[in-house]
Amino acid sequence: MYKGNAYKLLESYDVKVGDRIVVKTRDNEYRGILMPRYELADDMHLVIKLRSGYNIGVSIDEIVSITLESTREEEEEGAVIVGRGEVDGGGEEEEERKRRDHRAVSLEHGYVYEHSTRIRLAMISTGGTIASRIDYRTGGVKAALTAEELYSIVPELSSIALIDAEVLMQEYSENLTPMHWSIMAERVGEKMEQGYDGVVIAHGTDTMHYTSSALSFALQNLPVPVVLVGAQRSSDRPSSDAATNLIGASLFAANADTSGVFVAMHNGRSDDKIAIHMGTRVRKNHTSSRDAFKSIDAEPIALVDVDSRRIEMLASNIRGRDKGRRPVVKARFDERVALIKFYPGFDPSIIEHLISKGYRGLVIEGTGLGHVSKRCFNAIRDATASMLVCMTSQCIWGRLRMTVYDTGRDLLSMGVVPLDMLPETALTKVMWVLANSSSMDEARSMLLSNIAMEFK
Repeated sequence: MYKGNAYKLLESYDVKVGDRIVVKTRDNEYRGILMPRYELADDMHLVIKLRSGYNIGVSIDEIVSITLESTREEEEEGAVIVGRGEVDGGGEEEEERKRRDHRAVSLEHGYVYEHSTRIRLAMISTGGTIASRIDYRTGGVKAALTAEELYSIVPELSSIALIDAEVLMQEYSENLTPMHWSIMAERVGEKMEQGYDGVVIAHGTDTMHYTSSALSFALQNLPVPVVLVGAQRSSDRPSSDAATNLIGASLFAANADTSGVFVAMHNGRSDDKIAIHMGTRVRKNHTSSRDAFKSIDAEPIALVDVDSRRIEMLASNIRGRDKGRRPVVKARFDERVALIKFYPGFDPSIIEHLISKGYRGLVIEGTGLGHVSKRCFNAIRDATASMLVCMTSQCIWGRLRMTVYDTGRDLLSMGVVPLDMLPETALTKVMWVLANSSSMDEARSMLLSNIAMEFK
């Protein structure tokens, strides 16, 4: 927040963060919303959110006058909210009311789409950039996934489906745990029972590939698609990918003849196509690029052209949709599983520590085809006596092949389970298998079964 000289200036004009103001300098005039400043920022600048969406900093030494156009409270009182309802609560009359409300919002924003079908999507917000918007009056981030906000922010959605949105949780994805995966899986199961034509889950990108693989195991025999979608750049930025990703995910969830768990994100740097990835075969490969998510050792299963609304299927082995199919929800995960990365100089006592702490599973990211130093062999041999020990490769591309060199063959003879899949997918699968099996033999058999197209 503001302090020192900047605070005194604002106080003299009786304006506060969130107010809409006009700032005149010696050379220019700026109109916008007064934004807060970071705690450690200097006291010689104001930050204003312009109508273009950009923030600018104005030196207080240059300011001639500040005029208040409207207060934060007046702005909030002027907001128009459109009502919403549950899809299974009001029958035909309720759905018709929602159709009118959704069309009213689309007309307000220059769109004239009519719903020609009764496609219904459930949209679940778990947090992250795509599920939030900046409140320029407070500077905070808040959920923006009520039905009315969705249609006002992305009015194109009104031509795709009737969407019921809810905020299930508000967490940065790095804070999510297997408990949260269980909550998501149970809620998706409820949506399936309510007869939705697809489910879209808004999720933070940092751990979205963990969640997509976890849900791929927890949600089986799905009748319709479940699509996770995120954004690399927040919706207040001109370069945001939030709206385009959301449109692509919704088009796929509403119309594609598929079922299963998928991830929808930009296919390239431009905004024309959204890639649909299999939930167990995708990972985040870039910190900030809009096309950060890639299918590993596989093509995306589909591309969605957001302009033409054409869905180009690239995979032919995906199970089709069938709303008569009854989903099976197995939403339990055992958190007593570790994922460790082998490196030169790795200390085997780390494995011994996991044994002493009662861990039931260990996934190792080995080098190359699936190797670790021989100095780890004794600890690994001890670990296989009480837990599932699995091997993956820390290489992004290529196959796991532990039979090529004697190091890999020795590990196999100790009982190490080779998992030719992404390490993140292996972690979630081991967690899921241990929670849904009655013995180590059954768990091992489940690990080696291709349940959700996770094997390369």
